[in-house]
Amino acid sequence: MIDAIGELNPWLLAALLNTGLGLVGWKLVSKLLTPTGLVHAWILGVIVWGVLGWPGYGVVLFYFLAGSAVTKIGMAEKEAAGIAEKRSGARGPENVWGSAASSTLCALATLVVPLPYRPLLCLGYVSGFSTKLSDTTASEIGKAYGNRTFLITTLRLVPRGTEGAVSLEGTVAGMLASVVIALLAWAVGLIDWIGVVWCVIAAFIATNLESVIGATVQSQFKWLTNEVVNGINTLIGSVAAMGMALAWAGLLVR
Repeated sequence: MIDAIGELNPWLLAALLNTGLGLVGWKLVSKLLTPTGLVHAWILGVIVWGVLGWPGYGVVLFYFLAGSAVTKIGMAEKEAAGIAEKRSGARGPENVWGSAASSTLCALATLVVPLPYRPLLCLGYVSGFSTKLSDTTASEIGKAYGNRTFLITTLRLVPRGTEGAVSLEGTVAGMLASVVIALLAWAVGLIDWIGVVWCVIAAFIATNLESVIGATVQSQFKWLTNEVVNGINTLIGSVAAMGMALAWAGLLVR
């Protein structure tokens, strides 16, 4: 039955399955998303499943669950220190699209580009989420367990939770997170093995550049909110991975 629906209309299948999963996991989902965030996450899920099928959906679902879980680590201590995510980590629409805009654009672009370029855009899709999970993990682990946090631009010791601060614990955890989600994407066939390498490198580059933005210009512009910076971060991650893949392909054909 499900296969028949999918063959007739993959978007209908996407809507039905996304709704069903949301209802089954309602108790969990309602704690991790605001009501409007839930609507936007539903739209995101339908788009991803409709375009990339279950492999793409599996990646974004893993990102959502892993990112939400790591945000909850040490929540009581982070809230007491005033450095926890707002709403105890529940995602609103601004969080959904700040995290997923670049990956969503890559996914939608696969519908219109010539077939040979689709693997490149799938890499951009994965790298966007790999970058964001790396960033979230690095930030949350650093705030919870970072022994010493440094401002990335000066290496001056600063309190946990300072914009632009990095820690050894957070950096290592963030890199591991990018490896895990990239390996998942490889396992489901979205990227090849070298794509895993590009995703991890791109995530490291983008996450550190985001810290530079936080340490330098973010406080100077009201419109440069955390969600906007997240969007820039994931865009850098997607573009960097695709750029490295193109450069590597160019070297191979010489």
